[in-house]
Amino acid sequence: MNGKIAWITGATAGFGAATVERFVAGGWRVIASGRRADRLQQLVDRHGAERVHAAAFDMRDEAAMRAAHAALPAPFAAINLLVNNAGLALGTAPAQQADLAQWKQMIDTNVTALATITHLLLPRLVERRGAIINISSISGSYAYRGGNVYGASKAFVTQFSQNLRTDLHGTGVRVTSIEPGMAETEFTLVRTGGNQAASDQLYAGAHPITATDIADTIWWIANLPPHLNVNRIEVMPVSQSAAGLQVARDS
Repeated sequence: MNGKIAWITGATAGFGAATVERFVAGGWRVIASGRRADRLQQLVDRHGAERVHAAAFDMRDEAAMRAAHAALPAPFAAINLLVNNAGLALGTAPAQQADLAQWKQMIDTNVTALATITHLLLPRLVERRGAIINISSISGSYAYRGGNVYGASKAFVTQFSQNLRTDLHGTGVRVTSIEPGMAETEFTLVRTGGNQAASDQLYAGAHPITATDIADTIWWIANLPPHLNVNRIEVMPVSQSAAGLQVARDS
């Protein structure tokens, strides 16, 4: 082990789980947080409690987040990197037909919880001259039908990253926003309430980004020389590009 410690949120699936694997393989200790305790325990069982510390809580529960932070074992306390990966999209309906409860859940998770854990860990990260890598999305830059609050929440993540970078100027803390395009994880299953057919149809023949692709990107950024900062990185599969503008006739 190289002595470095990463806290990776949303570690039970997709980008988060792949990032845990990548960093443990690279010699880091990892605090893996997420809602599904059984999946976190599988990570601990596979890599050992000296390499992975599981912190099971819902990111929207601030008290549980703070309790998990306060309970960190000493070998995991000196955090060098926060990977803000936890987030979700819910629903595909246009705004006028959307479920308000889903909007609120996305805001609470993608915006409020991300800001809360960042604020909580900033003193340690400043002390360690660490880094923050926020997982945003191309949805924060390119609007699409049904993206409404999800896209807006990711635009927050991108802008928050830029403002953090400005505020942390002179501290040595690095901040990056990673903005992936189409990626095949559990994302669409969550968004559609478990519709496997919809997920299969979306990704069929598209050669999408994989979780490992993003984990490798996070690893590369985290291990750059400390005088270099990647401000933003937008990643799409070759099969995807920005679409044209819509035109509604006779409207």
